[in-house]
Order: sequence, then structure tokens, then C-alpha cells
Amino acid sequence: MPQGQPSSVPQDGLTTRQRRHRPLLIVHTGQMKGKSTAAFGLALRAWTAGLPVGVFQFVKSAKWRVGEENAFRALDEVHERTGQGAPVAWHKMGEGWSWIQRGGDADHAADALEGWRQIQRDLAAERYGLYVLDEFTYPMKWGWVDVDEVVATLADRPGFQHVVITGRDADPRLVAAADLVAELTKIKHPMDAGQKGQKGIEW
Repeated sequence: MPQGQPSSVPQDGLTTRQRRHRPLLIVHTGQMKGKSTAAFGLALRAWTAGLPVGVFQFVKSAKWRVGEENAFRALDEVHERTGQGAPVAWHKMGEGWSWIQRGGDADHAADALEGWRQIQRDLAAERYGLYVLDEFTYPMKWGWVDVDEVVATLADRPGFQHVVITGRDADPRLVAAADLVAELTKIKHPMDAGQKGQKGIEW
């Protein structure tokens, strides 16, 4: 898209303005870090534009407070106090790391499914302008949430609601339905040289 010019214009009957203002389904996938980071960057833009933001964080422990959560809760407080920006809601939908299936009494599959049900209710109510479904590819990959149902729900969502989904191994059906798909490919990573994650970079 040199100088912002589209490579082709579809024959969909929409004006340029109408097409420009369609809500988007965005997928950040691939093996490299940065998928969620990019999604939270979009959320910052949405907050600045006055779009209510709903973050639904899957498979990350509810006990683990990431830096973005602290920042967005602070932005929600700024909005309440000053009217600047927009409301932000942060939800944790099921526990357990994507690469470590934890034991215990929690039913992570049921928690993830209920998280998806809440998203469906919020979409129907047009509650947010931007939804960040963080690590949501994993519940679909593991069969906890039906991919076809997700695709159909997102295709039929009412109003003006952007959705960004992050996580590795995005299902081809989700990729086909999305308007924008970015795949992060690793070139180099500090862990390759034995360096572990650090505060301010990984969390």
C-alpha cells in the first residue's frame, strides 16, 4: 500500500468512506513474542480515540499481574476522574500457561468457555469499541471453544466493534475470516543466548 493506496478496490457497493470505517477483525499470530504487545498498542490508540476497551485475557494466571494491566487500570481511573479517553475493563478468563497444562481443581476449559460466552454477551450489547482477546487462539486450538462458532459470532457482530485476537497457531478458519493478519517470525531472541525474561520487557 504505497502512500496509503489500496492494491485493489472491491466491488462491494461501499463508498471509500464506508469501507474505511468498517470495524476490523485482527489476528496477531506466529511463534515470536510481541503479539500481545502489539494488541495493547492498538488498545492505547483506541483509548485515545475514545473507544471503550475490553481486555479478555485467556490462559494467563489470574494471579499474574502484567504491566499492561496496571497501565490500563490506571487509564480507566483517568477516564473516570477526567473524562479523558474511554473506559477500560480487564477480565481474566481461565488460568494455566499455554505451554504448561496445570493440574488442580480448576476447570480451565469451562472457565475459558464461560469467558467466550461473556464476550458474546458483550458483543451483542455493543459494550466495547475494541476487544483484545489475548491468547484466545489456545482455547480454540485445544477444543475448549468452537472455532466455527467464534468465526460466525464475530462475522455477525453488530455495530462498530473492532476485535483483535492474539496467540500462536491461529486456526486457518479464523485467519480466513480476519481483515488483518500479522505473523510474528523470530529472527533472534535473548532466550537463545540463555537470557531469561525481565521486568519491563516480558511483563
